[in-house]
Amino acid sequence: MNEKELSAFFEALAHPIRLKILKLLSKGDKYISEIARELEISRPLLYMHLSKLSKAGLVEMYIQHSDEPPYVRRYVRAKRYLVKLLLPDLQVELMVR
Repeated sequence: MNEKELSAFFEALAHPIRLKILKLLSKGDKYISEIARELEISRPLLYMHLSKLSKAGLVEMYIQHSDEPPYVRRYVRAKRYLVKLLLPDLQVELMVR
């Protein structure tokens, strides 16, 4: 991970709403309206946060079609990632999802 990617990663984690989104997604894939409803935020605001998480490589979106309403749902899933922070006197390893 280069400096730019690392910066985007930590910037994505620096907002409480984005952390809540990742916590929700750690339990499984969710569709957009479901996330917005659970977090009590607007869908445009949710898309802004998802964009930052996506650019940091933390989430991905996909579309699922159905024969019943709603016919199309946009889902979000957290990507699996391993974070290793090596700092003097501190080593932290986080495995997410």
